[in-house]
Amino acid sequence: MKDFVQPIGIAALRVRLRDSRLQNLVVQYRDVKRRVMRRAEGEAFLLRRYSRLHGKPLNLVNPQTFTEKMFWRMVTWNRGDMPPRFRQLTDKYVVRAHVAGRVGEEYLIKLLWHGDDPREIPFDRLPADYVIKPNHSSGQVIIVRGEVDREAIIRQVSGWLASDYYWKEREYQYYGIKPLIVIEEYLTNEDGSPPLDYKFSCFNGTPEQILVRNHTHDINPSFDTMWNLLDFSDGISGARSWMPKPVNLEEMLTLAARLSAEFGFVRVDLYNVKGRVYFGEFTFTPAGGLLKYEPDFWDLNFGEKWDLALDR
Repeated sequence: MKDFVQPIGIAALRVRLRDSRLQNLVVQYRDVKRRVMRRAEGEAFLLRRYSRLHGKPLNLVNPQTFTEKMFWRMVTWNRGDMPPRFRQLTDKYVVRAHVAGRVGEEYLIKLLWHGDDPREIPFDRLPADYVIKPNHSSGQVIIVRGEVDREAIIRQVSGWLASDYYWKEREYQYYGIKPLIVIEEYLTNEDGSPPLDYKFSCFNGTPEQILVRNHTHDINPSFDTMWNLLDFSDGISGARSWMPKPVNLEEMLTLAARLSAEFGFVRVDLYNVKGRVYFGEFTFTPAGGLLKYEPDFWDLNFGEKWDLALDR
């Protein structure tokens, strides 16, 4: 017995076609409106965020503290007043060439593959362990150790590629980066554990603060360049667990200074694995600006070190 399929009338087809076109027009309108209103809505978003966090309006005319200068950077960049180099150095693929030219390729984590089509990931040719991340966002990482669900990875990575990380926190340096997938070697310590992340806050080419984080982010002490534990919290730092001083701290300080020389402020993230130092990334707006210092002396202390002229 043949299956019976009820024919669709011409009128019904026209209705479906009309509805489909209408839906497409609505989506296009929303996209255009979002782009047109991006600057004004982004600025309002950032000003509200600063006011809620600090209980006062943002001083855009003469910012003094670190957090004021951070939001000044985010607001002025959101207006479009951002030198192109900041977007280029936020791109986790493009930045590799900059780092290689400034300090040498030996500080780069080995690149295994990059591309814009997740279905072209060469799973069969990759080592057992590796790291997958997008070039145009922050905090999105897949650590692969052994066999994996390839289709699940492809779906997750496809979602990354379809998004613009700018809309999460209005960090303009992410806006418009061409999305790519970057696959790198997975670094481990001698015991197979993930490496510590050393985050150097640098002002005008001078490292001042070193935040040390483990993979699970439950250890977050901060040190000065002499490896004295700093007594403050800022929303990232805080857990006062003592960490041993790296034997090659001076090499990391020199590397951070060279990489940060052209910026009023940048955080240079480094790894230290089996006696070798590797570049992680540049961070221009840590935590999307959601920092609050206690005691607030440190907010002014770090703010005085930041020359905003180097942002222009």
